[in-house]
Amino acid sequence: MAKDRVYIFDTTLRDGEQVPGCQLNTIEKIEVAKALEELGVDVIEAGFPISSPGDFNSVIEISKAVSEPVICALTRAVMKDIEVAAESLKFAKRGRIHTGIGTSYYHIYHKLNSNPEEIIKRGAEAVSYAKSFVEDVEFYAEDAGRSDNKYLARVVEAMIDAGATVINIPDTTGYTLPDEYGKKIKYLVDHVSNIDKAILSTHCHNDLGMATANTMSGVINGARQVEVTINGIGERAGNTSLEEVVMIMKSRKHLNLINNINPRKIYGTSRLVSTLMRMPVQPNKAIVGRNAFAHSSGIHQDGVLKRRENYEIINPKSVGINESSILLTARSGRAALKHRLGKLGYTFSKNELDKIYEEFLVLADSKKEIVDEDLKVLAGTSSRDIKRNLHLSKLQVLCGKGTMPIATVSLLWEGECHTATSEGNGPVDASITAVKKILNKKVRIEEFLIQAITRGSDDMGKVHMQVEHKNVVYYGFSASTDIVTASVESFIDAMSQIV
Repeated sequence: MAKDRVYIFDTTLRDGEQVPGCQLNTIEKIEVAKALEELGVDVIEAGFPISSPGDFNSVIEISKAVSEPVICALTRAVMKDIEVAAESLKFAKRGRIHTGIGTSYYHIYHKLNSNPEEIIKRGAEAVSYAKSFVEDVEFYAEDAGRSDNKYLARVVEAMIDAGATVINIPDTTGYTLPDEYGKKIKYLVDHVSNIDKAILSTHCHNDLGMATANTMSGVINGARQVEVTINGIGERAGNTSLEEVVMIMKSRKHLNLINNINPRKIYGTSRLVSTLMRMPVQPNKAIVGRNAFAHSSGIHQDGVLKRRENYEIINPKSVGINESSILLTARSGRAALKHRLGKLGYTFSKNELDKIYEEFLVLADSKKEIVDEDLKVLAGTSSRDIKRNLHLSKLQVLCGKGTMPIATVSLLWEGECHTATSEGNGPVDASITAVKKILNKKVRIEEFLIQAITRGSDDMGKVHMQVEHKNVVYYGFSASTDIVTASVESFIDAMSQIV
């Protein structure tokens, strides 16, 4: 079966830029337009020229900077709009005017204060006038999602007769269900006599979370252009995501749909748009979200490590992401821990790994995610723990403003538990004094260094300690999210070399 070409119409710079706080200057728009050209989009809707001098100038400059895609300018079915749009496209290698008018009951009677026949007349006049400036004219039937199908078919036929080369069927309010939208496209394919002279286009909004589903339903039923935005940005809840539609076509090969997008450019383009528009991508966003190829469940991690396809239907490299992320959390298993330690260059026996895993779970319960720096610390302290016969069993500290710090320490020393309680001038001093009481060794702390590993109040802190005993210096090290515990364990690490 022959594959059908689907044209990618990107409206990031028009519909996407309508999002409050996402406005770009001309230089930034040119940067995005060049990225879209490299991505392989067929049409760039560069702006709404009549809306502002800035938008007008941006369409002109984008037309100069980009050569491969069609450059499209939006208008209302207003002659002045069309004239300004045509002027803005004078430098475009291939220009398109995108004009239209509302066709739903709401728009006809409550927005435009008109009637169905007048709407057809105004729409056809706008298309015909646009046609006098450019060969390529697209007509949008605004709020087509809520428009009567029989009337919509009359509108579409009249616009094609007037010269429209593309007919846009927008679900402007994001109201339709996939089945409804697909049937609407199919109805037009079957009931518009001249439909073969134009391309049907989808333009779906995400108000009910169905923009992508509606778009694909439209394509399956005969639409051959999709209007999309990078990251799904756009009015209200956003537009159909380019990355989602493209990867559906790439993944579901039985649909026999092809496009001109280079998927390896998707992630980079997503980052660019997110940065320039100051609009973060939600972590669970399909294809480009931070968690789209991230695995934290032990069961999933084990499956992915054995074979990626166990839990991934898309290879992350195919969209420009280097590899899947194996996130280490309290839900992670030994397989993921061993994998990450191996990537860091550590190899442990099963017994050693079991011990590290126990410490890992304790740390993971106190932090949301374990990073490589944390693992290095765990690997280092575990290697030392294996060799020492002195371990901290319990630590309880009472302290606060107006309260004398008191610490109770329990140590496992050569298989026996020893406990002591001491006061001090702070929680660390009280704890170390209690340890000294148990071990009964005269030592002096020469250096006590505390260092944060990363950032945040829940992250690990490292403690390095130098302890002098009989003119010999011993070094101790530990790390924990609890800085008092880390300090005591660092002291014990040094003392284990003395006792």
